Amino acid sequence: MDDNLIGSEVFKQAWAVKLQEMLDEDVKWKDICRVEYTDKYIIHNPYLTDISVATNTRGCPYQFKAILITDSTTTISTSQIISQFIDRADLAQLSYSNQMELAARQGVILNEAIESAVYTAVATASTGGTDMGTETFTNTAGETDITVSATNIDDIIRAIKREIREAGGESLLERHGGFIVWRPADLEILEGFMQANGFASADRALGGGVSQGINYMGMTHYSSNLLTSTHVAAGVKKQIHLGILKNTYGQVMVNEKDPNNQSGISVTCRVDYAVKIWNVSQAIIFDVNVS
Repeated sequence: MDDNLIGSEVFKQAWAVKLQEMLDEDVKWKDICRVEYTDKYIIHNPYLTDISVATNTRGCPYQFKAILITDSTTTISTSQIISQFIDRADLAQLSYSNQMELAARQGVILNEAIESAVYTAVATASTGGTDMGTETFTNTAGETDITVSATNIDDIIRAIKREIREAGGESLLERHGGFIVWRPADLEILEGFMQANGFASADRALGGGVSQGINYMGMTHYSSNLLTSTHVAAGVKKQIHLGILKNTYGQVMVNEKDPNNQSGISVTCRVDYAVKIWNVSQAIIFDVNVS
C-alpha cells in the first residue's frame, strides 16, 4: 500500500474501512441496548396497555375491554463529532499503518461517546433508571449509597434480580437476560468472590480472570471507566432504546484543501443519536448508587 495517500480517494476509502471495522466491534452498549439504526428524526415506541380479566356470570353478558395503544416518542438530535487536523509534513511522515491507527482511534472514541451517553441516561433523575441504594437489601424505598464489598456484592446482584421480578420484568429477564456495569474496582471484588465460591467459578476466575461480559449469578457483568461518578448501571437488556442516525454514523469527510488556511488536511466523523429509557421500562433499569 502506497504511504503517500494524500490527494486520492484511496486515503478516504482506507480510513473509512478502518473506522468502520472499529465501529463494528462488539461493545457493551450493543449487548445492553436495543439499538436501532435509522434515518428517521423521531423514534416511536408504541405499546399496548395490559388487559385485565373480569368475573364472568353464567348466562349474563360480558363487557369488552378496549385495546389502548400509547405511542411514546423521542428525537435523534444529539451529536458527537471528531475532527482531526493533520499537517502535510506530519502526513508525509506517517506510514500507512500510522494513518490506520488514527482511523481506528476515531472509531474507539465514537463508541466510547455512545457508551458514556447510555450510562448518563441511566443516572439521569426522573427520566433514567430506578434509584437503588442500601434500602434495597431490606426491600424498602431509598437510595443511600452502597459500599460495594466482598460481603455484599452477591446481595446486590440478588437484590437487582428481585427488583426486576417485583416490577413484573421476569419474562423479559428470561428472554433478554440481565446486565450490571460495575466500576473496575467492583469487578475486581466480583472476581475475588468468584475465586472464593464454587468450583466452576473459582476455576474460571483463577485460570483466566474475569473478562468483560461474564455471565455469573444469572447476570452479565461488565466494568467501565465511563460510568457516571458514584453510579452503577444495571437491569434487563434491550430495555434502553438507542437510536443511531445511520447516514452519519461511520461516514468520513476529508478536506484536502488546507482547511482554515492551515497547510494540511482534516478528517471528520460523527455520530447522531438518542438514548431513551421509556416509561414502561424504567422500573427494570436501575441506577445503583454507590460510594
